[in-house]
Amino acid sequence: DICCGSEVCKERKDEAPVLQEDACIESNLCSYPHYLIPDTNVVLHLSQTVLDVRAMHVCLIFVLRETFIEREPGESANDRNDRAIRVAAKWYADHLAKKTNGGSLKVVLLTDDRANKEKAEQYGLIVYRCEEYIKSLIGNPELVDRLALQPDDQNEITGSKLLFPEHLPLSRIQSGIKNGVLLQGTFHANRDNYLEGTVFINREGEDINEVLLQGLQNLNRAVHQDVVAVELFPKERWVAPSSVVLQDDSPNDEDSEEDETENKRVVKSENVLKPTGRVVGIIKRNWRPYCGMLSQSMIKEATRHLFTPADRRIPRIRIETRQAANLAGQRIMVAIDGWPKNSRYPNGHFVKNLGTAGDKDTETEVLLLEHDVPHLPFSPAVLSFLPKMPWSITEEDLKVRADLRHLGVCSVDPPGCTDIDDALHCRELENGNLEVGVHIADVSHFIRPGNALDQEAASRGTTVYLCGKRIDMVPELLSSNLCSLRSNVERLAFSCIWEMNHNAEIIKTHFTKSVINSKASLTYAEAQMRIDDTTMNDDITKSLRGLNRLAKILKGRRTEKGALTLSSPEVRFHMDSETHDPIDLQTKELKETNSMVEEFMLLANISVAQKIYDEFSECALLRKHPSPPPSNYDILIKAAKSRDLNIHIDSAKALADSLNNATVENFPYFNTLLRILATLCMMQAVYFCSGMDSDFHHYGLASPIYTHFTSPIRRASVAFHTQLFFKNKGIINEEGFILFVRKNAIIILIPKFGMEGAVFFDNKDKPSPHLIFDSEGPTLKVEEHTFRMFDKVKVTISLDASNIQHQRIRMALIEPVIPGVSVPVPESEPEAKKPKLDC
Repeated sequence: DICCGSEVCKERKDEAPVLQEDACIESNLCSYPHYLIPDTNVVLHLSQTVLDVRAMHVCLIFVLRETFIEREPGESANDRNDRAIRVAAKWYADHLAKKTNGGSLKVVLLTDDRANKEKAEQYGLIVYRCEEYIKSLIGNPELVDRLALQPDDQNEITGSKLLFPEHLPLSRIQSGIKNGVLLQGTFHANRDNYLEGTVFINREGEDINEVLLQGLQNLNRAVHQDVVAVELFPKERWVAPSSVVLQDDSPNDEDSEEDETENKRVVKSENVLKPTGRVVGIIKRNWRPYCGMLSQSMIKEATRHLFTPADRRIPRIRIETRQAANLAGQRIMVAIDGWPKNSRYPNGHFVKNLGTAGDKDTETEVLLLEHDVPHLPFSPAVLSFLPKMPWSITEEDLKVRADLRHLGVCSVDPPGCTDIDDALHCRELENGNLEVGVHIADVSHFIRPGNALDQEAASRGTTVYLCGKRIDMVPELLSSNLCSLRSNVERLAFSCIWEMNHNAEIIKTHFTKSVINSKASLTYAEAQMRIDDTTMNDDITKSLRGLNRLAKILKGRRTEKGALTLSSPEVRFHMDSETHDPIDLQTKELKETNSMVEEFMLLANISVAQKIYDEFSECALLRKHPSPPPSNYDILIKAAKSRDLNIHIDSAKALADSLNNATVENFPYFNTLLRILATLCMMQAVYFCSGMDSDFHHYGLASPIYTHFTSPIRRASVAFHTQLFFKNKGIINEEGFILFVRKNAIIILIPKFGMEGAVFFDNKDKPSPHLIFDSEGPTLKVEEHTFRMFDKVKVTISLDASNIQHQRIRMALIEPVIPGVSVPVPESEPEAKKPKLDC
């Protein structure tokens, strides 16, 4: 009983028509008004190409009782579907002809199936192939570029030379994995060397947890994050990872034999040999639309171009586009369609133009898309579930919550924080013990399970902080107002409260929904000033001092158990108030109050983890941090040994003690460098369900159980804003320390800016200096000077914008002075040329 949906049909006056009578777009094939009926495969094909079908005015797919057909004996499901679509198209064409007295409104069937097309034409239908129809459109030429390449098309634009081995069929892969002949894992491409990657084995209980792949043949068309099947090589073919920083930056479409040869010069040092192998099949592709830019084509009029992704782990993609002139200098999105075995690169198609490269908004969009951060404005459906304003706490709320409004609660956050999600208090009890509370904003009060607001928050997962911008998990009314624990307003919270003695030993713990009224919203610096100012003795200051004293005890106890104090340089940007460009960049200065807040957030997370595990032993959401395999520490051990120090890795406690004792006379920054290196040796912490694992231990925190009761956050735009900062700074001279020594480069850390960069010693444009690399050190001898890890150097820093796709911070060596390598220090401007400034 549904209507046909056309405006020309007057049979169902009670239903609004969906299809307009004059639905017509300019086409060289169809110059008359027409409706499109795509067959099943066309619909699936268009959805895979991310084609905006609304641009083609495709409006309706329907089923009527007049068009229903039974499947005939011996007829496949696919053939029945094709016949059903032909029947529907025929009925609809005849129906419209009757309603318009044989008028010009037609039905056009789209199919890419040759047999279906022939049978439809025999039916008397107007039928075209999808590509044929789209290429005929006059008003939407960009739609042609969005068509995914079909297998036949892909073969047309690839060579006849076989470049890669054939992938095994899935049946053989499954059999090989079951028999132990093959291993299944996730492929991770090397960001600094496009000829190398690692497959991390997914299955527990395997003796080998990662396999090194080297060379295009062994990578065999695997793309970053693909799930692959790997054949392991015998032990005599196991090698060390390449020490070359190698990137596929050449503009042409040819393999670089020089790069292949260089990559194979591996060092067989027994203590760093890795299992090696080759990809024999793809189990699951994890392709997505990729952001990037068109490579500069050697032929201006060419329609086939190479696209260079922003993510260096993704190979370049060959696409066909007629818009190359318009897309030059633009950030675009491209999707992969396939990767034939006779093609150096995968084939793909254009999806979307994102804007001009280098533009701040465009680059931010790229950043968010590449990290899969949902960032569209909240929809009306989501916003409809927000509480009506003005909002206030009701008597019903107070009946089910602990009233803690009298307590001296305060928050401590970075400057300018508006989404205050946690607060603390500490007070002395009548029995002489202390009461300490962590109060988390109760967002759940405002969000009902399963509604649009809940689904959107679940999709976003967490708030994402960019430099000068924030992508909220929930709308601003909640994040910065009703669920922000601002001072001097009543707010709903979920509180974790401990009774402790003065030695920070927990006597009892309880959890409660609560109502609080924060007495102060402080920055870390303001809180520290109160603690240090002996003239201040108000309740908030006493609370802060109590919290700070207990936090030091808690941290000392965690350290005794083996908790690691690692280091990673964090920076803070100072933004121009009008342009929002970074005008200053400096490493963050951490105070005691930073550690104070951290300790009580950790304690709350540990207490909540234990509680939810006690209550829900099979389905508690926990977070663990696996201990690294011994091989991860190779570089850390070598770095310490280069300064005659030993690092013990038998346990987290042994590692922590080694780091604490690792000092070098007259080199105070050495210990920080070592801890930064130790951070890079760690495994990734993961969420898991308690019923699916038995090892809950968090290695870095030395805690037997852990979760996130307090909210985790993500940060994603430091590198881009660092580039903006250096864009107008010219050349800056700074001191740094060598963090890594490679075969052809040294990686340098600049403490002042908390940033890393590379100084390369091989140059294709001019003769390279004589290089001798020793992986045991590791050391790199350049001419007569030997570089080793943690050596102090002086460099010039500048932004290299010659490659607009991958603008880089460039570093050039000033000291030590090496003839032919070191650059002269830029001379300061003569005094006479400096302008005289009047006060």
